[in-house]
Amino acid sequence: MRGLTVTPSGRPGRGRLYVNLPDGQAVAWYDRQTNRISVLADQHREAVLTALRPYLSGTWTVGPPPVPTAADLRRLMLPPDEDLAPNRPGETLLGELAHGQAGTRARHRLRQELTAQQRMGDLLDALEPDGWRVVHCVPLRDLGRIDHLLIGPGGILCIRSIPGRRQRAAVGDLLLTVGRTEPRPDPRWIRRASAAASRALTAPVSPALALVDASRIDVAPTVRDIRILDPETAATALAATPTTLKPPDVEALHAQARDIRTWRGR
Repeated sequence: MRGLTVTPSGRPGRGRLYVNLPDGQAVAWYDRQTNRISVLADQHREAVLTALRPYLSGTWTVGPPPVPTAADLRRLMLPPDEDLAPNRPGETLLGELAHGQAGTRARHRLRQELTAQQRMGDLLDALEPDGWRVVHCVPLRDLGRIDHLLIGPGGILCIRSIPGRRQRAAVGDLLLTVGRTEPRPDPRWIRRASAAASRALTAPVSPALALVDASRIDVAPTVRDIRILDPETAATALAATPTTLKPPDVEALHAQARDIRTWRGR
């Protein structure tokens, strides 16, 4: 059957691949971690196998899907153009660099921002086997975009990635300074963004700032509500976070977070 499309979800090379009809309806998915193809409509079985053949490796199985959870059902009904899961870290910046009209200095700054988001995004994507899920470049009305929304056993984090440029970073209640550059209002912004995300998901969301490649990070003692992440130690720190969400809750919140309709008007 012509017109089937294959759409990735989750960490590149590890997450599921969904096979969709031209109208966006999913007819199958390939779970690369279990090497199993789940076919929803048997009449499309051969077409699904043809579409997925370039992506198959090793010994794989095919058959009907397991009994879907509520999160699975919501995910399967999500049209591709309303699904944020395929977003790459720094997705918006990639578009600006490819098609924008920014000058040389602005493009240099954008590249620094992109490198920071990609570095942190890759680290967060790598947490998937430990039960964490992440959505990159989440749009917020009037606030821009959340760089990374991390959902997992330790709760939900709204994360902004900041290039440290191998300089000292100082985090205060209202402003953040890297080296001798002008202070940035990132602490204020991340609080507002996490509050908006909490309203959208109707669940507690904690603000976090990721300082990427900073030579040193100094945090004011009055900054108690913002989590400060260093890529060198973030995975260990997140693994040590007390469990507050069970796996079904993580999947349900992830399905909600990847739906762009969740964020419209927020």
